[in-house]
Amino acid sequence: METKIIRMNEDSIDAQLLSEAGEIIKRGGLAAFPTETVYGLGGDALNAESARKIYQAKGRPSDNPLIVHISRWEDIYPIVREVPEAAERLAAAFWPGPLTLILHKSERVPPATTGGLETVAVRMPRHKVALAFIEASGGYVAAPSANRSGRPSPTLARYVKEDMDGRIDMIIEGDGADIGLESTIVDLTEPVPVILRPGCITRQMLEQVLGEVQVDSTILEGRAGQAPRAPGMKYRHYAPRGELTIINGPRRRVVEEINRRSEAVRRKGGKVGVIGMDDTVSCYRADSVKSAGARDDEKAVAHTLYRILREFDDENITVIYSEALAEAGEDRGMGQAIMNRLLKAAGYRVENIRDEG
Repeated sequence: METKIIRMNEDSIDAQLLSEAGEIIKRGGLAAFPTETVYGLGGDALNAESARKIYQAKGRPSDNPLIVHISRWEDIYPIVREVPEAAERLAAAFWPGPLTLILHKSERVPPATTGGLETVAVRMPRHKVALAFIEASGGYVAAPSANRSGRPSPTLARYVKEDMDGRIDMIIEGDGADIGLESTIVDLTEPVPVILRPGCITRQMLEQVLGEVQVDSTILEGRAGQAPRAPGMKYRHYAPRGELTIINGPRRRVVEEINRRSEAVRRKGGKVGVIGMDDTVSCYRADSVKSAGARDDEKAVAHTLYRILREFDDENITVIYSEALAEAGEDRGMGQAIMNRLLKAAGYRVENIRDEG
């Protein structure tokens, strides 16, 4: 299959090219497109065969649910059994935006799209190209991130091409993703709303709209075996090719330990990458050292993480060490979302270093 690449951004939307992209979706094909979070891999959400093509292109297990993207609020009604008041309130506060809602699905949504679940994940992205593409495609686009399963999600079109060239019909190349992490997912089918995947819409922000909101206990744990309730819950995700380990502890000891391990790996012929922060990158000795940003700028760290992991792949790094880039247990900012992605990328390999004395 030859993958066609078209280019546009939010300031120069080409209706004719988007109509061509929409026709691909309508006839059962696949097209990647930019959003404010990461690039998505789109197919017809109401077509079971399209869902199967998405799983095949990604190499993704078919029990991992897909998110249905819509471009208008009223389009939610045909695909869910009911719209609770909580969904209306969250949509009024955060849509279009990086928030996905889990609701009971209607019969219009095939089980192939939902991973066999009786619930459906729905989102309205905050990106003009994405919204226009969804509308041109018939209004319902199922779209996971546009990467091979397990790889870091693409925030740049060149990484979509790297993973998907020859596997899908089209790539809509836009600017780099603004946020850099996938949307927050909230399950509204429970008596108390539950965050199933953290993102830049934080628990505190959700509680300001709804009151009590719980956080799924598996977000920062490596449990496996249970059926995934939302995209990305069950399987290893976001992983670079090099083996990634998180070193956690007092800053000085973390630097010492990473340098010690890096030296040992390099003596054996390995190529080492290190992820630090602005205040520590100058302290590391490795083949490639990258800063995720300033410690007090979680948005910058979130925006940078996947790009760094992809760059290590470009550089053929074989072993990666990372500082803990945020407080893993903190669910009031983006720290939990950052550590959720970093832990999954590392396969939950964490070494905790204690201070001496």
